[in-house]
Amino acid sequence: MSAPQIARTYQAELDVFEIAAYIAEDNPDAGRRFLAAAEAAFLQIAQMPGIGRVRDFGHPELGGLRSWRVKGFKNYLVFYREMPQGPEVVRVLHGAQDLERFFTEADDE
Repeated sequence: MSAPQIARTYQAELDVFEIAAYIAEDNPDAGRRFLAAAEAAFLQIAQMPGIGRVRDFGHPELGGLRSWRVKGFKNYLVFYREMPQGPEVVRVLHGAQDLERFFTEADDE
């Protein structure tokens, strides 16, 4: 039996690597642990997509958005949504940020 799959947006991948690089500036080991912890969170989500907290930022394209913590890095959240083909990670963000801003701004890019 193959491992469950989870899709990731380009922005989510970028978020993970930027966070790991930021953490690694002070502690390279912690940066590597963050990468592993994020992957573990993605695997948990793939296995049980309904585990995250439902979030509503009022953006019509993000209906059903959920968040789940990165274990060991409690301030970091994985934002994902359930899709017909399986869960998709949309963003990975620090919880102290203005989260509304990330999910309510128009995506003009």
